[in-house]
Amino acid sequence: MTIHNISLYEKEIEQLNEKEILKWAFDKFKSKVAIVSALGPDTIIIIDIAHKLNIPLEVITIDTGRLAKETYDLINEVENKYKMRIRKYFPDYREIEYLVNKEGLFSFRDSVQKRKECCKIRKINPLKRALKDKVAWISGVRKDQSITRLQAKKIEFTDNFEGHYKINPLLNWTKEMVWKYIKENNVPYNKLHDIGYTSIGCAPCTRAIKKGEDTRAGRWWWEDPEQKECGLHQYCMPPRK
Repeated sequence: MTIHNISLYEKEIEQLNEKEILKWAFDKFKSKVAIVSALGPDTIIIIDIAHKLNIPLEVITIDTGRLAKETYDLINEVENKYKMRIRKYFPDYREIEYLVNKEGLFSFRDSVQKRKECCKIRKINPLKRALKDKVAWISGVRKDQSITRLQAKKIEFTDNFEGHYKINPLLNWTKEMVWKYIKENNVPYNKLHDIGYTSIGCAPCTRAIKKGEDTRAGRWWWEDPEQKECGLHQYCMPPRK
């Protein structure tokens, strides 16, 4: 897949708000675009907006096999509220068995390299399958989430999933805007947020943050902030002029 349209698409959505971006994405890509959600508050807001606008966007999530009970409860709550079924993808059990039998149950704490290997098997490989027939995916990435996302754009081209457009409609939202919307619109959210969890992934890799820590401090807390990405939101290619 080429990226000759990326500069044009950037111009088309540069001044659009989140509702207009979702309409644009569906008009542009139809069934070839999907919301990819780890059930964080950001992507559930996107689901809520799409539902209210009657935009029939498919919703995809990756079940890594190590999600918290509260995350499974939330999946069920979202499906019931929006009268929908979230498409779930799982890791290849053979890859999991090989990794765990070779490296142990908690090899992801030994080094960044081993943690990324675990993320690749549990997250990236399933997402590659999920996006096999897609051209674009919609994420809940915001600039204020971490230093690794400051350079994100409203639309990017990712080369780590065989080439897809990634659309970030809430890119310029703040944490305050997110929770204001959730409260005002009665949007479901993970109940772990009520006890100090601000960014939620796999249960062994997620903890509540301490006072004064940044939003993603509870993810892979044994690593440097610059390393704290699983790979889903990395390797974005710059616009081709």
